[in-house]
Amino acid sequence: MSDLDQPRPEDEPALDWREGGVPVSTRFDDPYFSLSGGLAETRHVFLQGNDLPARLVAGFHVAELGFGTGLNALALAQVAQVPVRMTSFEAFPMSLPQLAQAHAAFPELGDLAAQLRAGWGGTQIRVGQVDLTLVLGDVAQTLPPWQGRADAWFLDGFSPAKNPQMWEPAVMAQVARHTWPGGSFATYTAAGHVRRALTDAGFAVTRSPGFGRKRHMSVGRLAAAPVSDA
Repeated sequence: MSDLDQPRPEDEPALDWREGGVPVSTRFDDPYFSLSGGLAETRHVFLQGNDLPARLVAGFHVAELGFGTGLNALALAQVAQVPVRMTSFEAFPMSLPQLAQAHAAFPELGDLAAQLRAGWGGTQIRVGQVDLTLVLGDVAQTLPPWQGRADAWFLDGFSPAKNPQMWEPAVMAQVARHTWPGGSFATYTAAGHVRRALTDAGFAVTRSPGFGRKRHMSVGRLAAAPVSDA
């Protein structure tokens, strides 16, 4: 994979653009955010689903599967009043022009989005009160050796039906292994096999009302030490 600031065309995700500036991955045939309102979806699923910003304290660590347009990072930065960390795992980073086109759909995030794009090209980016680290590559390879632990997870890969590798039990077990006891996750999907994998990994999983036309989403807490790799 090339550097973010000098991507080769073959490294960029192939996109179609829907009305309202919604990018759709042609690789996975799935939009990067809700056609019914991306920022509202992020607030409902990932912020509210993890009880944020109420839980935010200095040093709080959010981790994410699927950076995409960076919308979740921007929404977190909009509500963070103390310095927090975020680590996001992404296999197919957008080019800077693609990011700019996607960010145009969210003018209220304009200043924060400009900060994100100004730092694009490195893996450490400051956005508001958020210290963002990008981890590039296949999450099955990059998550196991990661040395961090998260207080909250945004599980925002493409649909499990379209991108099943992101949601495999082994990956969900690694999510749990890299979560502090009492830590949380939230995701837009309520797919049964994903909920079972997260339950088997050690999360207490519940279904909650979804966003827009989605009836349900999933949230959970890691109540005890995660299941060992053995």
